Amino acid sequence: MAKIKLEYIWLDGYYPTQNMRSKTKVEEHENFKGTLDEIGNWSFDGSSTRQAEGGSSDCLLVPVAIYPDPERINGYLVMTEVMNADGTPHVSNGRATIDDADDDFWFGFEQEYFIMDTATQLPLGFPVGGYPAPQGMYYCSVGGKNTHGRDLVEEHADLCIEAGLNFEGINQEVACGQWEFQLFAKGAKLAGDELWIARYLLDRLTEKHGFYIEYHPKPLGKDMDWNGSGMHANFSNTTLRTCGDKDVYAKICEAFRPVVKEHIAVYGEFNDQRLTGKHETASIHDFSWGVSDRGASIRIPLIAVNKGWKGWLEDRRPASNADPYKIAARIVKTVKSAKI
Repeated sequence: MAKIKLEYIWLDGYYPTQNMRSKTKVEEHENFKGTLDEIGNWSFDGSSTRQAEGGSSDCLLVPVAIYPDPERINGYLVMTEVMNADGTPHVSNGRATIDDADDDFWFGFEQEYFIMDTATQLPLGFPVGGYPAPQGMYYCSVGGKNTHGRDLVEEHADLCIEAGLNFEGINQEVACGQWEFQLFAKGAKLAGDELWIARYLLDRLTEKHGFYIEYHPKPLGKDMDWNGSGMHANFSNTTLRTCGDKDVYAKICEAFRPVVKEHIAVYGEFNDQRLTGKHETASIHDFSWGVSDRGASIRIPLIAVNKGWKGWLEDRRPASNADPYKIAARIVKTVKSAKI
């Protein structure tokens, strides 16, 4: 028998931006294989996370995905969804709203973020009381003058890969101290699971570096001439991957126009500060789509066009602090509503 450390991770009830919570359960197992079938549900005090009242505070944690924990001996990361005591999904449970039972929808998320110094409360590379050189030389840069935080980013990438996530890449972004990682999954729920696990590994990693991660979409202020942080959502279903029809792509894009408010409502807090029509964004007040247009709400990748209108779409509006479950749920619903 071996002692197994299971880190149960869930999203709390704070609104509109939820936070990750986690706690460790130690169990004895013989020949543990790291599967969901080998572990059970757990509970927590929902009155401490804005998910229940003190008089009836138990909320259930139901495991939905499990990954090896690359930083713990005999450790596993368990992504869970929050259920009420009667087994129904909690109101804070965005995963339960995803209508993709057959995993027909594939998602690739591009998670942007700033690495912040806990001592200065500023992004890496920012001097106290001033500013670094204007943006322009930071994007995909190399060298100590313009690149800040690579050690943390590289370590995070290794952890994600070792944990078994479908981790697809990293790059420094346009602003100083800003980075991005990319994840891809076949299945909307799985994409959300892996994004949250990747965020968990990144946030936990900062604890030993004296940093923290800032997911605010415009942490340097809405009037500052610095790019904000987004979480572009690349998505497809069988139709987009195989249709070979320009008109079908147009109809799917147009299905998003009548529900702009519904999308923006779940695309992240403070996103109005980022979606200004500047810094490679469309205005939050407009809706547009176009081929290879990074200033549009939805971009049709040139690769998809060159493959004969077979591929995917990119919704460029989600903010870096948004919940991938809620983003995916809304996109799936809208695509399914397209009249094709």
